[in-house]
Amino acid sequence: MKQVYIYRSFERFWHWTQAFLIFFLGLTGFEIHASISFFGFENAVKYHNIAAYALLILIVFAIFWHFTTGEWKQYLPTFKNLKSQIDFYLLGIFRNAPHPTKKTVLSKLNPLQRLTYLGLKLLVIPIMVISGLFYMFYRYPQGQGMATINIESLEIIAVIHTLGAFLLIAFVVAHIYLITTGHTILSNLKAMITGYEELEDDDHEKESKVNKEVKLETNN
Repeated sequence: MKQVYIYRSFERFWHWTQAFLIFFLGLTGFEIHASISFFGFENAVKYHNIAAYALLILIVFAIFWHFTTGEWKQYLPTFKNLKSQIDFYLLGIFRNAPHPTKKTVLSKLNPLQRLTYLGLKLLVIPIMVISGLFYMFYRYPQGQGMATINIESLEIIAVIHTLGAFLLIAFVVAHIYLITTGHTILSNLKAMITGYEELEDDDHEKESKVNKEVKLETNN
């Protein structure tokens, strides 16, 4: 095994900030739905809106970063080894079977992760953002009148937004479990904190070249 710099600084910042905002939005969102009581309803609404704007800003920066660095290619779907990956998570991991997909700097995600993250970015997150904006600007007071989004009811929007929230929660639960499936229970978590992860040594020559390029880019 060889230590390789695989997660850049912005990538780690974006990951942990997004995780915090999703947890905070979930907490305040459940209070708005009266499922829990923590901040108080009015404060929960205010904090939820602030966190929503913060997430929107983070999403804009993340999109810019993904396209300027070429990291968007990490999410291109592939069906190669997909069945093997599913079998690994369902059965192989409990038999100490070898991981069917090797992680590299140029391919950080296995086939199942690619499909899951792509669905999250192209379906779940947009649903949450769009339905959330409908919530925030529904008959929103502007000047002397009520303007912008003036639809008949928010009932369908509320159901869609809540469904999206539960999908996000399901993703977070699965994500936390998958964190433990690295070389050690904490290796994936440590990698997302430090940026360095242990990769198999037979890929070292190729990874070292990419690693140097990434470091040069980071320093510049």
